[in-house]
Amino acid sequence: MLHVSKQIHSVLQEASHILLVPHQNPDGDAIGSVGALAEYLINQLQKKVDIFCLTAVPPSLHFVPHSHLVSSDELIWQVKTIDTILVVDSGDLRYAGINKFVKSHQAQIINIDHHPTNDNYGHINLINPSASSTAEIIFDFFQANNLKLNKQIATALLTGILTDTGNFTNGATSMRALNIASSLLKSGARIREINQWTLKNNTIDILKLWGIVLNRLEYDANKDLAYTYLTQADYKKFNLDEKEVEGISNFMNTVGGVKMGLFLKETTDGKIKGSFRTTYDDVDVSVLAKQFGGGGHKKAAGFTVENQTISSVLDRILTS
Repeated sequence: MLHVSKQIHSVLQEASHILLVPHQNPDGDAIGSVGALAEYLINQLQKKVDIFCLTAVPPSLHFVPHSHLVSSDELIWQVKTIDTILVVDSGDLRYAGINKFVKSHQAQIINIDHHPTNDNYGHINLINPSASSTAEIIFDFFQANNLKLNKQIATALLTGILTDTGNFTNGATSMRALNIASSLLKSGARIREINQWTLKNNTIDILKLWGIVLNRLEYDANKDLAYTYLTQADYKKFNLDEKEVEGISNFMNTVGGVKMGLFLKETTDGKIKGSFRTTYDDVDVSVLAKQFGGGGHKKAAGFTVENQTISSVLDRILTS
């Protein structure tokens, strides 16, 4: 990994125009990772940088450094000067939401990720499935190249680690993640700001929507699976955007005596997005997600399907 980190740094130093890409429906790890890289590339290497994401950044992540640069304008893919595309936190280009854009693109693709299902789609691949988050890998990238961490970089990376470990409560938590978090705090990471935006941002209407989530909670004994769901009608009832309501998937890990949790939601464009969670070592939910074209980690995985309903997806899961 040291060699690959140095190779990537060399490519970035020589690049003239870099496009950073977090996955669609980005979480704290995806936005934190591109935020840290953007801070370094723009303010230390003085590189031309754009950030593309197929979907908008959730309001709860607008505090992350350089998140304001993230654009969903597809015209960026027509810019001829882009010679390097750096994709973070995405197991494949479809999950990143850019598979149709890169088919004939001449830029070199760098792939930095921690998902074990990553298919090594980059010309250069920096993959570490044992890492708590992609932010942890990028921290190692900075260390390998002796790059200084400022407060902006530290805050962005700590956002990624905290959100992907559920504030050190899920299976991604490791001694190494804790040690890196400590180092980031020493570098000036603004943990109070991170917690204020990601943990203490639930409005009354959001909590009422959570009431619907809890009221629909069901258990299937055959699958040892607890599940619940939300529709677009539920969001509209409280005038909420789905991006404003986070943490439900990880909440499914708090249901005691159940091996797996599943949260399904209907997206604004009519797709069904599913998120599996488990805390059991003998369960691999990424196998279930793969059945729907998704993937992820052994203990946290997800998928998105088109032309189906929540009921049809549930039927397929419960009867398979």
